[in-house]
Amino acid sequence: MRLAPFRALRYVPERVGSLAAVTSPPYDVVVRPEGQRHLETADPHNVVRLILPTAEPPDGRHRKAAWALFQWQEEGVLALDPKPALYVYEQREGDHVQRGLIGALRLTPPEERIVLPHEDVMPGPVADRAALMRATAANLEPLLLAYQGDDGEAAEVVERTVAGPPLLATTTEDGIHHRLWAITDPRAIAAVDADLSRHQAVIADGHHRWATYLLLQAEHEAPSPWDYGLVLLVDTTRYPLRVRAIHRVLPQLPVARAVEAVRGAFRVQELPGPLPEALAALEAAAAEGNAFLLTGDGRFHLLDRPDPEALARAIPEDRPDEWRQLDATVLHSLLLDRIWEVPDAPEHIHYIHDTEAAVEHAEQFGGTAVLIHPVRESVVHDLAKQGVTMPRKSTSFGPKPATGLVLRSLELDGTSA
Repeated sequence: MRLAPFRALRYVPERVGSLAAVTSPPYDVVVRPEGQRHLETADPHNVVRLILPTAEPPDGRHRKAAWALFQWQEEGVLALDPKPALYVYEQREGDHVQRGLIGALRLTPPEERIVLPHEDVMPGPVADRAALMRATAANLEPLLLAYQGDDGEAAEVVERTVAGPPLLATTTEDGIHHRLWAITDPRAIAAVDADLSRHQAVIADGHHRWATYLLLQAEHEAPSPWDYGLVLLVDTTRYPLRVRAIHRVLPQLPVARAVEAVRGAFRVQELPGPLPEALAALEAAAAEGNAFLLTGDGRFHLLDRPDPEALARAIPEDRPDEWRQLDATVLHSLLLDRIWEVPDAPEHIHYIHDTEAAVEHAEQFGGTAVLIHPVRESVVHDLAKQGVTMPRKSTSFGPKPATGLVLRSLELDGTSA
């Protein structure tokens, strides 16, 4: 890996209500439309207006985001840092601390296996993110990459940096404390570069944006700033990431129909709830094999002990056992494709990270929330190193970087190969 310094585009604290009020979760985590409206009203300059612009007609969305980005710079709401830097970014949630390096990562072709994906992507989100990046000429939110360091120079530079005063500190409404430092010393930057050049990374969050980076790089003649993409790189040997599940909401499939269709292929048990107790039952069942929790009708239905013959018929045999046993594999190959026959389209499957939000979403639409248990991080790394991708939206690593603290303008930061 090669991580280059750049001049970050950041909010000027004196020109906004608060730094917390202008941040947003990553674009694919924002629950729409309720969460988006909440963010838009938090501050007129909230970054959600850039990453999820709205406009009539719809094809004007990306132009609207580009115009807002330009206007905010003209008004002094956003300003470039004076020097190119790598940035140390810290998130603290209770006793959990995550620290990493934000920089412009040199993009490499997939066959070089320097950055390893672990999930498939959907063409729709890649096309949408590409159109937004073309219009704004900016990386508006960093990808989250995980690598396994060995107490090298990069780790030492990070720890030395956080001993000094931060550029910014804020607490977002989810209770996470954020701090940011700039590394501008050429010797420290060179030490980080030399250390990271010995490592590869796994994409923890941002597969669609990584695919977008590569797509846009191919559209521009090298060398150019499009040869780099904005990332947050976390050494998980020092700061392990948390792995959570991404749930599915099937807005057009009522719970009663989903439960009736699955009988015979799974054992079905109705649980009394409330949600925390039902999730505990799901965790216990998932320790023994594939298990899912269906809800949306005010009740909870645990599916476990799938029929081995049904699994054998539905799941491809040309993949490693770890892949064939994934809950996401069983969910998509057996439940969604064969039993429920749910089309793989945005109007039929909604991907929701927050458990309570998934339940509320299903109840709102009269559909089914399919709650799943998170996969172990070691399985993700093992499959990625084998070059095997998991079904899309199989995992949610976190805490995710807050969008809005560090932006990268490809026209202004000067990074080039």
